[in-house]
Amino acid sequence: MNSNSKIYIAGHRGMVGSAILRNLQKKGFTNFILKTSEELDLRDQKQVASFFEKEKPECVFLAAAKVGGIQANNTFRADFLYENLMIQNNVIHSAYENKISKLLFLGSSCIYPKLAPQPLKEEYLLSGFLEDTNEPYAIAKIAGIKLCENYRRQYNCNFISVMPTNLYGPNDNYNLNNSHVLPALIRKFHEAKQNNTPSVEMWGTGSPLREFLHADDMADACVYLMQNYNGSQHVNIGTGVDLSIKDLAILIQKIVGYTGEIKHDLTKPDGTPRKLMDVSFLHNLGWKHKIDLEEGIKLVYEDFKKKENVKVW
Repeated sequence: MNSNSKIYIAGHRGMVGSAILRNLQKKGFTNFILKTSEELDLRDQKQVASFFEKEKPECVFLAAAKVGGIQANNTFRADFLYENLMIQNNVIHSAYENKISKLLFLGSSCIYPKLAPQPLKEEYLLSGFLEDTNEPYAIAKIAGIKLCENYRRQYNCNFISVMPTNLYGPNDNYNLNNSHVLPALIRKFHEAKQNNTPSVEMWGTGSPLREFLHADDMADACVYLMQNYNGSQHVNIGTGVDLSIKDLAILIQKIVGYTGEIKHDLTKPDGTPRKLMDVSFLHNLGWKHKIDLEEGIKLVYEDFKKKENVKVW
């Protein structure tokens, strides 16, 4: 991949895709193909086939996906499975048919078994049962990994897969009905501070341990791997450091400046007890994260406040 390569970023307006676009632009890449979901429905096989045949991209970042937190994953189970399978199948197959140079598929750390040993090594994939609340989404992402792996084995396609840990960053989703825990807590604490609400409610016990990676670090890792990695093994992307959801809440509370009480809704699920990525493989390839969690949350809180002014959720 060089500065003149024709690059298609599927999902360029989302948190992940927009971070990859920013990173590439900073590095001097200029030749992008960018389509909104209104312009190109990646669930539609004919549309995707026609697009690839016409545009002939050289490199593809497959960051488009239907995503959400525990509630959304558990509520719209069929949608998460069907739509993600369709997006992946169409893009990966069309990339093969049009002989693109390289494709990077983005999965998620939820692909690993619920009770897998910690930290999560790449080889733990398919070694046990998945977390029930996001099983459909995880199955779709596992299918994407296996598609890339087997198009490589059968057709010698240079398709690689990466599995980021929990992400946060600019263009995150702050809708409380389907957001992930970190942006949801930012919004809850901010609104509680604005409204002088005496307490903020959070789901579950707060005991599960989670790892968080800033989207700009994730993007930098993806671009690094597109330029330096051609192996068949999927690659974990993370920090290798985790904390409890309760400690995350306390950190966000401090950054937002909210002084009220944190209450727990114990009727809501905790999800997987721990989900820490083993990133030794990525470190050995020569990449490490740069943005620590407190610094990163301060950055995204500033981004959130800009959106809050125009009520963009």
